[in-house]
Amino acid sequence: MLKIENEMKQEHHKDSDLSQYAKLYQKELLEQIIPFWEKNSIDTDFGGYFTCLDRQGNVYDTDKFIWLQGRQVWTFSMLYNQVEKKQEWLDTALHGADFLLKNGRDAQGNWYFSLNQKGQPLIEPYNIFSDCFAAMAFGELYKATNNPEHKEVAISTYNNIIARQNNPKGKWNKAHKDTRDLKNFSLPMILCNLSLLLEEVIGREVVDQMVPPLIEDIMTNFLNKEHSVIMENIFPDGQLCDSFEGRQINPGHGNESMWFLMDLAVRYNSPKLIKQCEEILIRTTEFGWDKEYGGIYYFLDIKGHPMQELQWNQKLWWVHIETMISFAKAYKLTGNEKSKEWFLKLHNYTWNHFRDEEYQGEWFGYLTREGKPLIEAKGGKWKGCFHVPRGLYQLWKTLE
Repeated sequence: MLKIENEMKQEHHKDSDLSQYAKLYQKELLEQIIPFWEKNSIDTDFGGYFTCLDRQGNVYDTDKFIWLQGRQVWTFSMLYNQVEKKQEWLDTALHGADFLLKNGRDAQGNWYFSLNQKGQPLIEPYNIFSDCFAAMAFGELYKATNNPEHKEVAISTYNNIIARQNNPKGKWNKAHKDTRDLKNFSLPMILCNLSLLLEEVIGREVVDQMVPPLIEDIMTNFLNKEHSVIMENIFPDGQLCDSFEGRQINPGHGNESMWFLMDLAVRYNSPKLIKQCEEILIRTTEFGWDKEYGGIYYFLDIKGHPMQELQWNQKLWWVHIETMISFAKAYKLTGNEKSKEWFLKLHNYTWNHFRDEEYQGEWFGYLTREGKPLIEAKGGKWKGCFHVPRGLYQLWKTLE
């Protein structure tokens, strides 16, 4: 066990009063969320998974989105590797992986954005995040199968991401070159987590080569020092771009990245980085919290200007779940009562607003500002079998 974890256990045991929540999350994960996807999402005719599921779990659209296919392969592989060696979980993961291997890539090895039900391409591989979640999926699956093909796909996809990282959209990039070149936060954030998850397949040396510069980039360039929040888009030199894109804050992204970085801080024995992450987490949540109705806004402007995103004041499932994970980890690592208070506040909001008491199983994804379900579907183009099950697993194990 890492030194910092030993010190943590010796210094405080304050998290014991949150351990009651571990069983709650475990039960929700294993008795509600996973059975929902097992029952409703498997396409037995053409392979892969349906993600467009209504409130009751009925399929309302059969298109298949590669990053959601990859995320579900990862989820069931992770459950098999970390929770229990249940053959049906591995079979479910392989069901999606086989569909991806058959249909998911173009001739150059880039992963498409979406396919129709039969696996024919619908949208070209314009978005590198399909590749990110495919690499994540096959890396986790390899740990379960020891199949060299799964390892090769994970490695080749990861290498493709690194090769494309400076221009992720390639020929599909709509921005005119050189006028307003901006760096987006999503890729360095995901690469921090992805590199760590793939350590078993890409090797420790690659992780140690990739990750420290990413941490430095996030904490030096993407961090707005005045407000202690993470910016979504910056000039390459780290300066603020006074534009719609440059002023944008996505509190969920900033908060999610903090638990990625805290996991890395434990790996590198860096209490200083843990404290920095906790401070950013608290400041971002304070900045993004809706003081009238509760919950965290989807987007905000650093200067308080009107938003171009019409959905800016919606409350999204993943924003709240990821923030809960970060506060649970922060409290476990520091014992800071402020992190505990925020965790409890978020637990109450999330549990009371996103869970569907009438049709249990998967949670709602999108709420109005006031906290009412905006879309009653349980899955779609952007929401699949990932944030809720991963979040419940992380919360269960963190608080256990």
